[in-house]
Amino acid sequence: MTTIEYVTFEVADTTAANGFYTALGLDKHVRVRASEAPTTGFRAFTLSLVVSQPADVDGLVGAALDAGATTLKPAAKSLWGYGGVVQAPDGTILTVASSSKKDAGPATMRIDDVVLQLGVEDVAASKRFYADRGLTVGKSYGRKYVQFDSGPVTLALYKRRALAKVAGVSPDGTGSHRLVVGSDAGPFTDPDGFAWEATSA
Repeated sequence: MTTIEYVTFEVADTTAANGFYTALGLDKHVRVRASEAPTTGFRAFTLSLVVSQPADVDGLVGAALDAGATTLKPAAKSLWGYGGVVQAPDGTILTVASSSKKDAGPATMRIDDVVLQLGVEDVAASKRFYADRGLTVGKSYGRKYVQFDSGPVTLALYKRRALAKVAGVSPDGTGSHRLVVGSDAGPFTDPDGFAWEATSA
């Protein structure tokens, strides 16, 4: 099975970015590297942190804000659970969510799943592209959403406009995604311009 070991965000200030992701407990899943690649607006991806209860959402959102993030959507109840959206100082959009609307105990700040959500032009075509590279489909909802069983970091695909709506931003954006996905699938660039690099087994 093809796995995603980590994601690398290309940032202007690596020291600040490392501090931010370490404060959220993401240092095992997130790496940073220096880049001045031009980018504007929505970079067509989000990193979703899935937790077990609302208290953990609030705790992680609070930690992100304390570390310099800005609020895009305040944490609140919704039809599907409880969650909020913040933007890291480097521009990366993070969603923090729980399917539960009630707390079962004190906040643990434990992240159950890290999900890389890519906003793509054609979900079905991207699904085929990734399946051909060894990723196993875990969930699929037609041309709207696909999730892969991809190890430490789960890969999910949305339509770009739909993902921007979830994030609370305009879908418009140009330039670099400032994202590199580290996996054992080998180096390649997908149809939407997302770069992947090889990791050791």
